Amino acid sequence: MKDRKMHQMIWLKKAKTGGIFLWISCIFVTLILSGCVTVGPDYVLPETRVPEKWHNELKGGGGEVPDPQRFAKWWTTLNDPVLSGLIDRAVVNNPDIRKVRAKIREQRARRNISIAGLFPAINASGSFTRKKGSEETGSGKETDFYSAGLDAGWELDLFGGTRRLVEASTADLQASKEDLRDVQVSLLAEVALNYADVRSFQSRIEVAERNLNIQEETYQLAQLRYEAGLANEFAVHQAKYNLENTRSNIPTLRTALEEAMNRLAVLMGDNPGAIHAELKEQKPVPVSRPDLAVGIPADVLRQRPDIRRAERQLAAQTARIGVATAEMYPKINLTGSIGFESLTLDNLISAGSRAYSFGPRITWPIFNAGSIRSNIEVQSALQEHYLIQYEITVLNALEEVENALVAYMEEQNRLQSLSDAKRSASQASAFAQDLYKSGLTDFTSVLDAQRSLLSFEDQLIQSEGRIISNLVRLYKALGGGWISLATADIKPDEN
Repeated sequence: MKDRKMHQMIWLKKAKTGGIFLWISCIFVTLILSGCVTVGPDYVLPETRVPEKWHNELKGGGGEVPDPQRFAKWWTTLNDPVLSGLIDRAVVNNPDIRKVRAKIREQRARRNISIAGLFPAINASGSFTRKKGSEETGSGKETDFYSAGLDAGWELDLFGGTRRLVEASTADLQASKEDLRDVQVSLLAEVALNYADVRSFQSRIEVAERNLNIQEETYQLAQLRYEAGLANEFAVHQAKYNLENTRSNIPTLRTALEEAMNRLAVLMGDNPGAIHAELKEQKPVPVSRPDLAVGIPADVLRQRPDIRRAERQLAAQTARIGVATAEMYPKINLTGSIGFESLTLDNLISAGSRAYSFGPRITWPIFNAGSIRSNIEVQSALQEHYLIQYEITVLNALEEVENALVAYMEEQNRLQSLSDAKRSASQASAFAQDLYKSGLTDFTSVLDAQRSLLSFEDQLIQSEGRIISNLVRLYKALGGGWISLATADIKPDEN
């Protein structure tokens, strides 16, 4: 009897061992097959035709290769420590930057979810059930049932649907990083533009107040000459309305100055008015260096984050076609469980309480009214949409650079003319004042000369501000600004 039981136990162990070996063999063969087939199109970087050189070339070799360090920190070429400090603070505290960082964390988590689909899922479970049957239909006894064990499941990626999903989520994560860099490029430009506005409005207010003092003296002179009988009352009224007209422009300039300062504070994630004290001291508009290299149009494709983001979005959508295509093919799920089942807690972990089950499950869609093929068509159409959007982004980038180049060059020509005009107007105003004091000309000449001088001085300051603004827009159009902060814009846990 003992020998018979021993033979039964040996046979049972062999059967279990053979079954487990067969299961492992099936998994091994399936894994080999799963690495051979990945449905859907493989992504290919789109070819983009761009001109060999810019239509509007800068004087002095604008097509030269930009200095990487200088291009990366373009604002340092303006030699303004206050601006550099504002930019450093904005990169850290700007709410838009923080919002995009949160988006990166979201995309990273989504990618991790898709990667998890490549691995088995294992769950632990345990239960206790107490049951009492009916005395009319059964024994009416109360029984307990205990169970504990592990359940495992694994959907084999035979046709690469999960791998395509990982590919798409990886490209989405990369696109979100480029989105962060694009926001950073725009942020740096906005800080510099508003800072240029602040310095420009301060200078314009200073010019207006200085001319206001001159016109006040002219008004007093006209009043004295009228009281002495050397001039008529008309000259007094002319001097008065010229004086008040200049005075009326100052509140508008102060309002614009306040708005620019408030905008700067918000860009740095602070309350409006928070940086007024540090910007209260008037400083001139920053001056740009004349030697500017912008590279060639092909550089824009590598430098601009919005183009890089559009390319990554196209890559993600290409992978989603593969995800949709994989739904047409069979799916194999390997499931298994091992545990203990017993009617008493004391015998739960005994050898006789052991239980297990395993085996594959195959599903294959046979009829779905064409929904899978329609979804593939949808994903393919979306891919075409992202391809067209990529091409549009490239064209818009080239247009922005060309417009910024011509604006920067032509404003420099305008500044030269305004400088000459302001110099002549200043001499004319002095001559007119002397002639009027000597009684050799009427007050109208003085009035016209002073108004012309104020106009040219104001336009000259505006032109200086526009040159810096156009330079900032040119650097923004070229994609400058994010490379220098590559170690700061994406933290180590965001790579």
